[in-house]
Amino acid sequence: MSIMETPCEVEKGRINCRIARNNRSNAELEEYEMLQARPRGVQPAEDPSALSVVDVKMYNDLNKADHHTEKYDNPNLIVRRGQEFTIGIVFRRPYNPQTDNVALEFVIGSNPSPTKYTLITVSLGKSDQPSSWKGRILETGDNETKVGITPAADSIIGLFSTYVTIITEVMKKRTKRTSQTDFYVLFNPWSPSDQVFMANENERQEFVLNDAGVIYSGVINNLVKRPWSYGQFKHGILDACLFVLDFGGMPLQYRGDVTKLIRTASAMINSQDDDGVLVGNWSENFSLGTAPTAWTGSAEILLSYAVQGGVPVKFGQCWVFAGTFNTLLRCLGIPARVITNYSSAHDNMGDLRTDIILDEDGRVDDNLTVDSIWNFHCWNEVFMQRSDIPAVYSGWQVVDATPQETSDGYYRCGPTPVKAIKEGELSYQFDASFVFAEVNSDVVFYKQDRYGRTRLVSTNTTYVGQLIVTKSVGSTEPEYITDNYKYPEGSPEDQTTMKRATALGMRRFRTTQPDPDVLLQLQASQQNNYNISLIFLFTNLSKETRTINLALTGKVDFYTGSTRSVFKFFTQSVTLDPLQAKQGTLIVTADEYRAFVQGQPFLSFVMYGLIQETSMYVTDMEVIHLDVPPLSVEVSGELKVGEDMFVTVKFTNTTDTDLNDVTLRMEGTGLLPVKVKTYSQISKGSTVKWIESVTPQLPGPKLLLACLDCTFIRNLCGQVDVFINPDSQDD
Repeated sequence: MSIMETPCEVEKGRINCRIARNNRSNAELEEYEMLQARPRGVQPAEDPSALSVVDVKMYNDLNKADHHTEKYDNPNLIVRRGQEFTIGIVFRRPYNPQTDNVALEFVIGSNPSPTKYTLITVSLGKSDQPSSWKGRILETGDNETKVGITPAADSIIGLFSTYVTIITEVMKKRTKRTSQTDFYVLFNPWSPSDQVFMANENERQEFVLNDAGVIYSGVINNLVKRPWSYGQFKHGILDACLFVLDFGGMPLQYRGDVTKLIRTASAMINSQDDDGVLVGNWSENFSLGTAPTAWTGSAEILLSYAVQGGVPVKFGQCWVFAGTFNTLLRCLGIPARVITNYSSAHDNMGDLRTDIILDEDGRVDDNLTVDSIWNFHCWNEVFMQRSDIPAVYSGWQVVDATPQETSDGYYRCGPTPVKAIKEGELSYQFDASFVFAEVNSDVVFYKQDRYGRTRLVSTNTTYVGQLIVTKSVGSTEPEYITDNYKYPEGSPEDQTTMKRATALGMRRFRTTQPDPDVLLQLQASQQNNYNISLIFLFTNLSKETRTINLALTGKVDFYTGSTRSVFKFFTQSVTLDPLQAKQGTLIVTADEYRAFVQGQPFLSFVMYGLIQETSMYVTDMEVIHLDVPPLSVEVSGELKVGEDMFVTVKFTNTTDTDLNDVTLRMEGTGLLPVKVKTYSQISKGSTVKWIESVTPQLPGPKLLLACLDCTFIRNLCGQVDVFINPDSQDD
């Protein structure tokens, strides 16, 4: 019976065979397939002079170097589609292309089919069977024939099995499947015919081959670099990434389409509705798992998910989702980077308004305020050609695995073109309106009195999306890419974009209320003694006296903008002479907020002022990120392959409190697996030091990083970049 005659399970009458969705168990093709009838029970006779296969060579080292896959810690061959690789076939006698008929068959999945491109046949010699993959004889010498195989530029990505088939007039005889000839096919940013082609080599090195980086957090005026190990080449990671697609039930036949693959993977990185990789947790209780701030990279997360057979890993927040998604994308060959949007709007109504409700006294009312402005939010960009929309919108695309809103029934976002966001062209797939609001939403303040009556206070059209950054190519410094997403605020191009977006259904807040004739600006900064200095600047634009009744709310916030606790409420009256500018200062002592922080390093201040003479309002907001004690990572010894070196992680508790139940993680890309150490207590004023010995096995640039985590201090990491020199014998 041929492979095409293998019975299939009927899937409830809709289709003849179940759709193959699993790359973990490729089908075993029959060793003998008769082309002519033979008596039952009679085995085919062996012809001593017939062509037969002795060995199949995959030339791993040669092919991996040509395909930029030599960094993968995987014993099998890994190639990129649309690019030729070499296979050596050793026959029992010399191969004669004039008389011998040989084919190579490549299988992926449990139900291979030529029409679904899960069974690929590449013919050599007499046969001229058409195929989406190409093959040619490179060299024939003695009994070995070297063959060049070029997977289609839109080939399915995943693990293929290899069969060499000898075809005669009466039968096909195949080699038996062996794991040594299984090989992986990945996307190919080096191939102009691939959907993910990227022309610049420096960018390919960064966005595909760099296995470490930094993810930016903090606030606009205090960018915090968080080192992150992507680890896409570590042992088991490629299989773990394919397992994610398998567990998500993605049909194999669609895995050559990067758009469809990204949509599936975006949903599967979070576990909100499909038992995906990571459980989101934005509370303060991480006792049932690992705090999001404690992770040093993605490999530990993906390996745990795969080894446990699809049990979601606890816990993640936006940078963990983005870092893990980045690993999967780069591992499969898709150029990707992590983006940070500061003052990122999460608008529950899907329009261009982020509403903040103040109570009668001017405090932020958290019970009524359902929209939020995240101090920062991380997502990913992928570089790809979009064949489903006009080609002008190819290039960088926003994708987001953090579960915020559903898209086609799943918590996922994108891909949506960055250029479409900038131009307000929101009719193109996918989820453009949501991303547009994240970077363009207006902040609208309302005040509600004791009777439930709500009045407009003010509107801020510039607060959201003030700064968008990513890691620079070849550097850990930020690249400022705000201009990729939006035109300068208020420019003619910006106004055109907004008109286009509203014409396509985005609702923007409009008011006929005149602007107040007093300007308010609030500035906040942390001093060396951890006190906070607040400066509020008033400018009276009128030729009359103005009296402002001020109310200031000081809060400890989660990074999502949600309030953890209010620690200060301050009121004051300020009188301004005509056209006068006046500055006021308020010092918030560390003692006022310290007891409320508990690992949340964001303090936000909202100032509200009522102008008595006009009954109009002025408002402003400022968020600061509290500094934390440093965590140092240092190396000593010979930085050479095969020589011992030492990594020292050091931390001094300079806070005024003891730190309890402290976790310290350390890892090094290409150097050191994840190691974890716990301390029951680090007393105030004390120092801990952790030393690990490492023997480098591979030369080149490496990153060593460590993160310390406890309930009092979160998001504390350190790093050191090192270059490992080759062994002198290899020079």
